[in-house]
Amino acid sequence: MKILVIRFSSIGDIVLTSPVVQALKEADENREIHFLTKNIYSGLLESSPYVDEIHCIAKDINEVIDELREHQFDLIVDLHNNLRSRLLKFQLGRPTRTFKKFNIAKWLLVNFKINKLPDVHVVDRYTDAVRDLINTQPSKGSFGIAKENEVNTKDRFGLNPGDFITVAVGAKFGTKQIPIIKLREILDDLKQPVVLLGGKEDRKKSDQICSIVNGKLINLCGDFNLQQSASVIAQSRVFLSSDTGLMHIAACFDIPIVSVWGNTVTELGMYPYRPSERSTYSIHEVKGLKCRPCSKIGFRECPKKHFNCMQQQDSGQIRMELMK
Repeated sequence: MKILVIRFSSIGDIVLTSPVVQALKEADENREIHFLTKNIYSGLLESSPYVDEIHCIAKDINEVIDELREHQFDLIVDLHNNLRSRLLKFQLGRPTRTFKKFNIAKWLLVNFKINKLPDVHVVDRYTDAVRDLINTQPSKGSFGIAKENEVNTKDRFGLNPGDFITVAVGAKFGTKQIPIIKLREILDDLKQPVVLLGGKEDRKKSDQICSIVNGKLINLCGDFNLQQSASVIAQSRVFLSSDTGLMHIAACFDIPIVSVWGNTVTELGMYPYRPSERSTYSIHEVKGLKCRPCSKIGFRECPKKHFNCMQQQDSGQIRMELMK
């Protein structure tokens, strides 16, 4: 059986497909699993032992439509369910399975704070699309790291595995990011070293953090690719993050996660996926804000200008979680 899985973006969403992809492959090792995504996210899949071939687009499905037609897939599993994926399925004309997005329910939650969403993680909604094709309920996700991307933290930074804290500095949207002042309150004078992770776009913020926080901080923002960052996270004692793609990558490893939530909410079903290990992560959010959630993804800055969903976070409680 040859299966094409579709998820174009983004980091967290693609990582959250990994439990389903793994379950599909393990149910029948002779299955050939293909994955269609955007070029910029191919690195998330390149070292997966469960994906046999990756197909990529820059913007348009016409870039790969002829290539995909040649494969004559037995099944297309659409885990994106947008206009682009629906058009692709129509053009390929093969049997399909599609996950439910509950867009109307999300719109009601964001705009009117009426929650009609099922209390189900998005991974379980992905799973529902292929439940008859797998043998077991998916466990936590998997994230492959190529040998050349494995980072020896002891040799490079003098950090023994399990003796340091990792922190995701940024996020795609400003309203998901932990403010610098909050990070100072959380990280100042911690006994263990702290490693800051993020992209080149996070370097200015991470430099500011290093300039105001006392303690041993190692700033790796912009220095490592995602697989290298994942390697560092996997060796840390605990990981601190807002609602980001790195949070979902961290959930694939056996480390505690301290997650801080701004404008998004867990009711949207995108919290760390560890169905049998719920005690290994904590959720920190400001309850009772009438403006939250203001978006299902995020904004560049707070629409209300006060950013209370982050500014009112209990830094002491978050700090205590890191120190456990």
